[in-house]
Amino acid sequence: MPYVNKPRPYKKEYEQQLSRGEETPRLERQRARTEMDKKGVDRTGKDIDHSIPLSKGGTNAAGNLKLKSPSANRSFTRNSDHTVKINKPKK
Repeated sequence: MPYVNKPRPYKKEYEQQLSRGEETPRLERQRARTEMDKKGVDRTGKDIDHSIPLSKGGTNAAGNLKLKSPSANRSFTRNSDHTVKINKPKK
């Protein structure tokens, strides 16, 4: 753990990523957070959730993002073998 006794230089790391031309999902997520902050959205104590998950082809575009409480965003229904259940729409 390289940053045990000193703060991690996030700003320097971000500038290095930009200088290398990296367009990682991390940069996209940070850009989405910044856009919400510019609009004046209070994100305090909330998670940003994707309407269509990134794993299902969703994007970090503003139209695909919504705020949720951490407990709602991080809770999953599980099967008896502890695997995550697939959410199916109720009829």
